[in-house]
Amino acid sequence: MRIAINTRFLLSHKMEGFGWYTYEIVRRIVKNHPEHEFFFFFDRAFDPKFIFAENVTPVVLNPQARHPILHYIWFEFSVKKALKKHQIDLFFSPDGYLSLSSDVKQIATIHDINFEHNPEDLSWLTSKYYRYFFPKFAKKAHHILTVSEYSKQDITTTYKIDSEKITAVWNGASAIFQPLSLSEKNATREKYAEGKEYFLFVGALSPRKNVKRLLQAFDIFKTKYPENNTQFVIVGEELWTNALAEIQLPEDVQKQIHFTGHIELKELAAIMASATIFTFVPYFEGFGIPLVEAMKSGTPILSGNKTSLPEIAGECALYCDPFDVNDIANQLEQLAFDKELQQRLSSKGLARSEKFSWDISAEKIWEVLTSEH
Repeated sequence: MRIAINTRFLLSHKMEGFGWYTYEIVRRIVKNHPEHEFFFFFDRAFDPKFIFAENVTPVVLNPQARHPILHYIWFEFSVKKALKKHQIDLFFSPDGYLSLSSDVKQIATIHDINFEHNPEDLSWLTSKYYRYFFPKFAKKAHHILTVSEYSKQDITTTYKIDSEKITAVWNGASAIFQPLSLSEKNATREKYAEGKEYFLFVGALSPRKNVKRLLQAFDIFKTKYPENNTQFVIVGEELWTNALAEIQLPEDVQKQIHFTGHIELKELAAIMASATIFTFVPYFEGFGIPLVEAMKSGTPILSGNKTSLPEIAGECALYCDPFDVNDIANQLEQLAFDKELQQRLSSKGLARSEKFSWDISAEKIWEVLTSEH
């Protein structure tokens, strides 16, 4: 079989959600199935490290698709033409976009449809593009993959699609995430939190990640316990540090919040395993890979109680209402001072983390790609 894959998010220096998903799934699929030919569709010059095996042919298609108008051109003209030229039997798109005008069999992963429920989280043009095209992609797809039972139900209900057409396959997390010794934790704390214990947030700093309310809750915690010197580390793009100015935190609290910007995976694993509590309270999430990374690291979790998060974290987290700053602060306080609860959540997390494996995910996705449905 000749399989084309949309690999435009395999970017050497800026791997984010779609990119990591593509990397973990596609790398395993091409290596496990040398009997098939794979064509990787990039929208710019690619790093050779992403050509995972000899059965992969890289294809660069113009233009670089990072704007709604360019998305349309790339998928409706460049991809369509390449699918025909290379006599492709199946097109797999890990970011959900499809070529509506192509007759080739297509399967898409739609991770979530937050844009349908919170369109204000995106720019006007991007929101309009998503809400116009994704219902069409969902109907066009021969089959839809998604990352949680929550997202499956949401896509089914919102787009009025038969649930039989959708398969939920949980994400995994890198094996690099694991518990650290106390000396290793102390070294990481010296580097990122002035040698102090710290609460942690990891994620793309978009509105739905709810970082503003998280920082407001931290302010409440610090106001109540000014002698407590626990810091707050935020791993994400630095462009959102203006959140601090926006919510006008006291200067002494601001000094205890540390933005790292984008960091390498190995360093992220050290930061995750060295945190006292991992705080993750988005008001909308299709899966939440950082939850699994925290579980694998043995780090206790404070999680939001909306959308897919309880499905993923199970009994391994203390939950709060992401829309209620006081509830976030109260649950943060409870977990911060209850060492027994921390230990219990840590142990449960380590056990539950075994349910999440990229090997299993890739195997299940391959079954979907090669079945006739």
